[in-house]
Amino acid sequence: MIKKAQLPLQTANLVIGFMVWVLLSSLLPFITEDISIPPERLAIVTAVPVVLGSVLRIPLGYYANILGARIIFIISFILLLFPVYYISETSSFTGLIIGGTFLGIGGAIFSVGVTSLPKYYPKEKHGLVNGIYGMGNIGTAVSTFAAPVVATQIGWSMTVKLYLILLLVFAALNFILGDRQEVKVKTPIVEQIKGVYKNEKLWFFSLFYFITFGSFVAFTVFLPNFLVTYFELEKVDAGMRTAGFIVVATLLRPVGGWLADKFQPLFLLMGCFAGLTIAAILLAFSPEIGLYTIGSMLIATTAGIGNGVIFKLVPFYFNKQAGIVNGIVSMMGGLGGFFPPLLLSTIHSMTGSYSIGFMAFSQVALVSLVFVVWLYYMDRVALAKDVFDSTGQGILVTDDKGKILSVNPAFTQLTGYTEEEVIGSNPNLLSSGRQSKQFYTTMWSIIGEQGAWQGEIWNKKKNGEEYLELLTINEVRNSSGEIERYVGTFSDITPSHEEGRRS
Repeated sequence: MIKKAQLPLQTANLVIGFMVWVLLSSLLPFITEDISIPPERLAIVTAVPVVLGSVLRIPLGYYANILGARIIFIISFILLLFPVYYISETSSFTGLIIGGTFLGIGGAIFSVGVTSLPKYYPKEKHGLVNGIYGMGNIGTAVSTFAAPVVATQIGWSMTVKLYLILLLVFAALNFILGDRQEVKVKTPIVEQIKGVYKNEKLWFFSLFYFITFGSFVAFTVFLPNFLVTYFELEKVDAGMRTAGFIVVATLLRPVGGWLADKFQPLFLLMGCFAGLTIAAILLAFSPEIGLYTIGSMLIATTAGIGNGVIFKLVPFYFNKQAGIVNGIVSMMGGLGGFFPPLLLSTIHSMTGSYSIGFMAFSQVALVSLVFVVWLYYMDRVALAKDVFDSTGQGILVTDDKGKILSVNPAFTQLTGYTEEEVIGSNPNLLSSGRQSKQFYTTMWSIIGEQGAWQGEIWNKKKNGEEYLELLTINEVRNSSGEIERYVGTFSDITPSHEEGRRS
């Protein structure tokens, strides 16, 4: 019963964490009525919670494996009580920065669930499970929509204090319903980092999440104030539009995870980054509110699906180091939400336009698309190499002139020759001398006519021992029909030959 409760419980935890995380950006139009904040510093107020919310994801993801999700969630919610209360009582810009920094704990708990929940489900469901958990992003929409409505009735300070009640309730729920028996993984953090930091996939996934989740966070904290100042919308209207953006991105996250369980995840990412590129170019032309809404919704759609796809890929490629990798990747996603608002504000203050910032975003998305395509083809090459290296048959590849280009480990095991010893040589170095010249003439004649030959042939190992092999030779042609190489596969059938002679 407790194990079945973990997915809904941890998803609800994330809702609360993200509600707290975007508290300042949700209420900023109200806060600025009481606290004087220079326009050029508004972006800093909304961005500071993102910093700690990103950096803390590494240790929280790691300690979720060491201590279990239950303990980490309880501690996080108790710690959040202090900055929330501090913000409700502050009356200065400095106070908002100090309190806002520690609100980042609410965003950092994301890495706890994506580390813990896959332990309860088979690998073919990890995409969907992490996607459902990721729907906790809806917490940003709840705050963005509800906080302004409540603040119009009781003021922003009392609205902030209501979050204290939610934090206490969920700390208690995790104490009661959290899984005390969760499987723990106690590999030291230094060993985990050493095991993954040289893997280029870690940094590719970090970049991809930097763009997809970063664009989600950036628009979440950027839109409320932007819609009020640029389009002169009412504060509640701006909050509802931003909430719509968040809801679309959040609901599509499990869809992305489910699609990644069913189809090639990298193909899905290609579509996501193509969509982000197009949307950012559209926004760069500073359209009127209708087209701006379309561009924003396209970003919500592609970012939401992309977020779900990426956290299918992480446990697939990093099963034993999922905690630390989830922490690093999700940290980069959080930082992706920190820089764009600051960049857009800086560019706007210098040029009076947001167009250059959106165009820069489109180029980063386009570069990411190129990287996904490259990673897909590198995966295919790696798969082919794994098959080449692991097959039990000896394989040698020659060019069209018969010079050896490559051999596999089974070739070395069967013949005694290492790859370095045979590269550039002719396969006749294996010749035993038993076959006549006519034998080889006939063999190559058949290959020339049919493109392949199979038969038995006596060859000689490096130590001089003769052996009978079953050999298959196939020619490989390019798109122009010209022969590029020959591939020979063989196995030692001497034991069965001698057994047949004895019988």
